Amino acid sequence: MKKLFAFVLVCGFALAVVSCGAKKSVEDAAKAVEDSIRKVDSIAKVEAEAALAKFKADSARVADSLANLVK
Repeated sequence: MKKLFAFVLVCGFALAVVSCGAKKSVEDAAKAVEDSIRKVDSIAKVEAEAALAKFKADSARVADSLANLVK
């Protein structure tokens, strides 16, 4: 009987801990998704700008090399 009472008591405490946990609303979840999308978009923008700068630098280097060949 003591074991049954202890088991019921432990189950009650476990249920209380689980039911009182942090609750995330749908609005919070949507905001989290929007924030993560915004972060990914900004990272992609920075990477694209870096790739464009590298392309321009490489193009200028090739143009200089070709100009030196023509001389």
